Amino acid sequence: MEFLATSSSTFQNSIIIENDDDYNGYLLYPDGAPRFRTIYTNGGSATSHGNSLGEDGRQRIRDFFHGGGCYTGSCAGAFIASLHYEATGIWDAYYHIWPGRTASTGVTGVYTGHYVEPGAALLDYYDFGGDMFIDNIYHNGGCYARETIDYPPETEIQLRYDYSGYTMNDKASCWAYKGADTTGRLVVIGSHPEGITSGERLDLMCAILQYALAGQGTPRVKGELFNGEIRIMSMETIDGDPSHAKIGDLQYHHFYFELPEGARDLAVRLEGTPGYDFKLFLRHGDFAFRGTADFSDTTEGSSGLLGLLYPETGIWYVGVKCDTTIQAVNTTDDYYYTGALELLNGLTYTISVSWDTTLVEVAESKLANSFELFGNYPNPFNDATSIEFELLGESEVGVSVFSTDGRLVRSIDLGQMTSGKHSFVWNSRNNLGKKVPSGIYLYRIETDFGSKSGRAFLVR
Repeated sequence: MEFLATSSSTFQNSIIIENDDDYNGYLLYPDGAPRFRTIYTNGGSATSHGNSLGEDGRQRIRDFFHGGGCYTGSCAGAFIASLHYEATGIWDAYYHIWPGRTASTGVTGVYTGHYVEPGAALLDYYDFGGDMFIDNIYHNGGCYARETIDYPPETEIQLRYDYSGYTMNDKASCWAYKGADTTGRLVVIGSHPEGITSGERLDLMCAILQYALAGQGTPRVKGELFNGEIRIMSMETIDGDPSHAKIGDLQYHHFYFELPEGARDLAVRLEGTPGYDFKLFLRHGDFAFRGTADFSDTTEGSSGLLGLLYPETGIWYVGVKCDTTIQAVNTTDDYYYTGALELLNGLTYTISVSWDTTLVEVAESKLANSFELFGNYPNPFNDATSIEFELLGESEVGVSVFSTDGRLVRSIDLGQMTSGKHSFVWNSRNNLGKKVPSGIYLYRIETDFGSKSGRAFLVR
């Protein structure tokens, strides 16, 4: 945890926006990914705080959240996350990461009660005495969520005010929001549970933080690795290419590759900047982290090597971690970093995969005599595309469609099919019948003779 409290907007913005040691601020890695798991913003004046950051600083917060980092805040910290404290318009000084509207309670210097909303996610962490009520929380001009104007449907009400005789009574006092798998989760409250050291109010603050942290965005892949090709990760933040950006302190980068049938002698090689510690992880079918990877090279040093003699075919994930970090001097009076400050702008490394294709070429030669994949048309496509293939004999046929991160999107068993040309129309929907977003999708035709794969480009 790191703590920043200052009345100097110049110092604040050198931390949040940029400085000589960090081109895009301490909140973000060189590729723009969140460097922390969550942000917490205390009370005060939301407008003054937003104005002190300027548009560049506010955009850093948005990038953090939309990149997968979480957000929590009390009072002003709840106001500033919204579109506006009024019923119309957009307030420039705010973050807009919760695309809803707040309203001022107009009540200051009091202690309020809060009813726990039935089914609230905060109950997964504490029962708050079992009476669905938390009492005596300090309130000083905080807000509530407007539920009738521009209300985001993904919003989850957690608490409601108990303060009879005032407009705020029964209004949403604490709410959560996560608009997409790739973003973080926001959990904010209009009152002040922070700073309490025991009891249900402490439990509430802990639950807010825990529920936010549980909503981190899903990892993102940098791209696909190809047999024998070396990928160089060397771009600075200012170059604007996150798929080839340097890696930051304690950061993971993720890649994937598709290993064909018959491949053997798989080798994954990592060469990092000398003098720093890098780790290498490999996993079949899902993201590779320390503790979840199928294979790991965690020896000290800047290089890594993993080798498999007869690896499983399919989608593999590679995780690269920079295991070197810096030290924070962090007190209420001071805040700065020491150590290898060059880590803030990232370190260069290369990553590559290679495998023996001798058996693959033999298998493909046999496969070409019995099964031909012609591709999909149209490609790119807007709503539906026809995947066309030919069988030179009877065969069971199945079709699978994957996203580029290796997750299964659609699968169908076409059953026993006769010799000849055939086609399968994919209507850009998943197994639940829902339309999938634009992007690159991998499809695989599986037959008794083997399987072949292609790429479909969906543009809505």
